[in-house]
Amino acid sequence: MNVKLIQGSYTPQETVELLHHLIHVKIRFNEDKISQSCSEEDIKMREERIKVLQHELAAVKQRLKNRIDRVELTSTIEIN
Repeated sequence: MNVKLIQGSYTPQETVELLHHLIHVKIRFNEDKISQSCSEEDIKMREERIKVLQHELAAVKQRLKNRIDRVELTSTIEIN
């Protein structure tokens, strides 16, 4: 099963806003799991994932900072 989450053309500002919200949902999910976890290994893995997500969001913001043309976005969630 596939869930088409995003498909369309967005301004650079809309793209950053949309990705900001999506990434922060995933960060909050990991933060909630950290607060519930007893495993140090799981906590470290989730903390690292949060850092990667934050880095990727910063990279997107930097890349789109001076862009004026629209951005095509497509995102599908595949459920196996």
